[in-house]
Amino acid sequence: MPTRRYLLKDSFANPELAPEEIPPPDERKILTVSELTRKIQTLLEESFQAVWVEGEISQPTISTKGHLYFSLKDSDALIKCVMWRPARERLRFNLEHGLKVVCLGKISLYPPRGDCQLYVEHLEPKGIGALQLAFEQLKERLQKEGLFADERKRPLPAFPERVGIVTSPTGAAIEDMLKLLRGRVQVYLRPVRVQGDGAAEAVAQGIRELNAFEGLDLVIVGRGGGSLEDLWAFNEEVVARAVAASRIPVISAVGHEKDVTISDLAADLRAPTPTHAAEMVLARRKDCLDRLTAVLDDKAFTELEEWLGELTEGLEDSRDSLIESLQEPLLTAAHRIRILQSQLLSYSPQAVILHQAERLTRLHHSLESGMARGLEQLTSRFLGLAGRLNALSPLAVLARGYSITFDAKGRILKSAQAVSPGDLIKTKLLRGELTSRVEKGR
Repeated sequence: MPTRRYLLKDSFANPELAPEEIPPPDERKILTVSELTRKIQTLLEESFQAVWVEGEISQPTISTKGHLYFSLKDSDALIKCVMWRPARERLRFNLEHGLKVVCLGKISLYPPRGDCQLYVEHLEPKGIGALQLAFEQLKERLQKEGLFADERKRPLPAFPERVGIVTSPTGAAIEDMLKLLRGRVQVYLRPVRVQGDGAAEAVAQGIRELNAFEGLDLVIVGRGGGSLEDLWAFNEEVVARAVAASRIPVISAVGHEKDVTISDLAADLRAPTPTHAAEMVLARRKDCLDRLTAVLDDKAFTELEEWLGELTEGLEDSRDSLIESLQEPLLTAAHRIRILQSQLLSYSPQAVILHQAERLTRLHHSLESGMARGLEQLTSRFLGLAGRLNALSPLAVLARGYSITFDAKGRILKSAQAVSPGDLIKTKLLRGELTSRVEKGR
């Protein structure tokens, strides 16, 4: 039977088929959903075995099994991504929503849901190294906790006698420190790995063990220089927390002066290099020895007689200058004291009482004089008023022979017409009264 062809006319652009173009059932190749998804999965995996994709992290989550799920997006599209636990554990930094990254992985299909996914094997931040980003993230988080605060940092002991060192036993760092410390302090070395897998935990364990050792005055943690990758153990959180939890003051001495690690920030003091750390341990001791040497080199020890002569001459000059400089101020002060003494005497209780007694005597005399003058003036005025009153008194008029007549109602009679015949009237004389009856009047 000849093979029949059925042409799907631009079926992707126009899915509608003419009835004559649909093959009969016995000629159809029908796939199950599983078969179709497997074919798509194979096609995708063969075409995109290793692809670099740039985008922005969206909604990262970690499953209970430790796998990382997130979406990678740009302004126009989004693809789901998964990073299995082993690959995720290799990440040095935390994935955050909105972080721009570059991913390496393969495209495949997740058959149970038919989702196209990017299976990420490697992931790095865009524009900044992964280690640098991890450093900044941890630094910001621990700083917010107060782990780097100045108020929690302790001063170093002035004269430490027993010093513990956590570092590699074979590096140049320990050799440089021992050259300075040997014979001056007791050194207790806790050898650890300072680079590679497990180094951070080893350094943290070394710090904890030295803290359990009785009698140590100081701990130095560090290593020599290297790349950021080489120094990374001292940027791990476990080391920072061990440094911060140390009961013994800690000097962090990692790398060179330009290198700053998380352990440097958490320590009580940062040394630019391991050699500087050893110098810090001996700084106060060296200062005291330098002072003692300077004293021993002084003339007081080398040329005692000459030194005493110079000292005596200097003391005499100082005495003369002192007397001269104090003479004028002393005279001025004595004059001021006399003035103040005079002022003080004028304000003494005895002087105040005498002054007030004199004032009281003057006031008493003034009061007596004033009272006498006032009484004399009042007496003179009283006599004048008494004479005027006596001159106006009715009794004075009666004494000159006059009399006063009253009607029956006691009113003074001023006219004969005010009474009628038969009315009783009363006449008051200087001495006595007369009662009369009116006979007639005119």
